[in-house]
Amino acid sequence: MKDALILELERQLKLKDFKLNSLLEITTGINTNRSVEELILIYEFILKEQLGFEKFVLFNKQDTWEPLIKTGFKGKIKQIDVDRDLMRFKDITVIESSHVDILNEFDVVIPVHHKEKPLAFLLIKGIKEENLKPSSSFDNLNFIQTLTNIIVVAIENKRMAKQSLKQERIKKELEVASEMQKMLFPTDLPSDKRIDLAANHRARHEVGGDYYDFIPLNDEEFIVCIADVSGKGISAAMLMANFQATIRTLYNYQRFDLEFLIGELNKKVMRSAKGEKFITFFIAQYNSTTRRLKYINAGHNHPILTNGRKATFLDKGCVGLGMFDEIPFIEPDEITIPPNSTLVLYTDGVVELENQEGEYYETDRLIKLIHSFYPLKMEDLNNLIFSKLDEWRGKKDPDDDTAILSCRIF
Repeated sequence: MKDALILELERQLKLKDFKLNSLLEITTGINTNRSVEELILIYEFILKEQLGFEKFVLFNKQDTWEPLIKTGFKGKIKQIDVDRDLMRFKDITVIESSHVDILNEFDVVIPVHHKEKPLAFLLIKGIKEENLKPSSSFDNLNFIQTLTNIIVVAIENKRMAKQSLKQERIKKELEVASEMQKMLFPTDLPSDKRIDLAANHRARHEVGGDYYDFIPLNDEEFIVCIADVSGKGISAAMLMANFQATIRTLYNYQRFDLEFLIGELNKKVMRSAKGEKFITFFIAQYNSTTRRLKYINAGHNHPILTNGRKATFLDKGCVGLGMFDEIPFIEPDEITIPPNSTLVLYTDGVVELENQEGEYYETDRLIKLIHSFYPLKMEDLNNLIFSKLDEWRGKKDPDDDTAILSCRIF
């Protein structure tokens, strides 16, 4: 009897040493910043080589539930739907008989939760009292659960840290992209006895898909344009930056009529976006001597031309750029600009801005605002418009980028 007691004490001591050594091995791996793959190998070695389990599966929640470890089982593991088959297990459970056939091939389900959030489920086959090693008896399932908890939380922390670093890198890249994009907008807009130009832009995110430009051609002529790319994010911003560079390059090397320019820009957008995005675009060329303004509106919000009392829309042109390989038709228009006229170009972030009741700001409100404060300089008018837009949306975040270019032609 005494010898049996001593043997049992020795067994328990050996078991405690094993548990301590296993925990030490895992925590050392974590503290020395071993990779996820290395931590998994350590955990798998403990279960297989030291605890004697030949068949086990560990499901871990990433974007979806996936088998992080699969030892001794093949393709049929795919038959297990974690949300359907395992989510009901809150505690260590011996599987005696399950309506899910595949679960009957396992002996135990060991769930792992962190702050009541399910992180993992360990399925083990081989829990049979008559042939278990002493270190893998039922008494040790809590230890296996603890070990699994430690490894899964460590892996989760590593993923979160990696994601945090990735997000930080993306944030820095976006900051650089934002600064570069700001440099693409013209900053030195003229204000003299002939014209008064001003522009404002507010991106919904770090980078935006709106663009406007002023391009002087000579002492008498200039180009004004505005554009908006479909979609959001970096890809939209990159497409727009490429679009602007194309316009600038074309005008730096050769003079084109607007119809040819629109055709070339459409080809460029099709090559760059491959039909996945399109750009609405308005471009106008003005001659201050003849007071003639020629324009093409490629599916963009209709610019407003007004004398302070009556407004007209510049709506002639064609479809948006990048919608078709070849633009079906282009209908340019040419008009005479009366003295003291104001031309307001804007993107849909202005007129489609919603308030908290879900109402759009709409073009009528914009026209009324322009007429009410018509004598203002263009910079002051733009600032006023943005201020009124902020009042309109209240606490609601804007859903889109916003850009306005205003031009008073004396």
